[in-house]
Amino acid sequence: MTQSGTAAPLVLRTVEEQVRPAHAALVIVDLQNDFCAEDGFLNRARAASGGPPVRANDNVRVADNIDVLAAGARTAGMLAVWLRSIYDFKYLAPAHIAKRGGREGLCMEGTWGADFFRVKPRPEDLVVTKHTFSGFHDTDLHRELQSRGVRTLIMTGVATNVSVDSTLREGFFLGYYIVVAEDCVTSSNRAAHEGTLSTVKVNFGTVLPSQTLMPLLQAT
Repeated sequence: MTQSGTAAPLVLRTVEEQVRPAHAALVIVDLQNDFCAEDGFLNRARAASGGPPVRANDNVRVADNIDVLAAGARTAGMLAVWLRSIYDFKYLAPAHIAKRGGREGLCMEGTWGADFFRVKPRPEDLVVTKHTFSGFHDTDLHRELQSRGVRTLIMTGVATNVSVDSTLREGFFLGYYIVVAEDCVTSSNRAAHEGTLSTVKVNFGTVLPSQTLMPLLQAT
């Protein structure tokens, strides 16, 4: 018992305990055409500015891995959560608009670019729309997860070092256990991708390939 007389929260110390489908959710971040497709907005903008291209082959591989993992998670009774960015300037903070350099067009509401890349949500999945990098900022995500008894976030999607990183950090601060499916996240910035995975391992949670994670879902 704590000094206040309430029971101390149960700590889930092993990844096997953390990923039990009854209290875990698979989170799929920004798997959208404008971020992932070769002819999406991000790749076209980078080509125009001389920036690094979107790693289209990596995005296809990651999307296919997510599809398999999501099917396994649903079979195990786990909630799948899709975070979708809508970046019309009318929704963005001034600092975000300034960082975009005044170029509107990324993930515009109702467009092909904002639609999901290769894999789409099922009717039983939860879809949450966001207007910045973190899926928790100014959304109902935390409330929805709490109402379902979710304690662990299994993170997938793009980009590892931007929206995946922002969401898992805020999730950790809110008290969620963090597990990253290593082959289900990617970024065009490989150094930053590896940096996020390294930081998660040290400070925020666990990093596992989906092939290792899948049997844990089925065994619980």
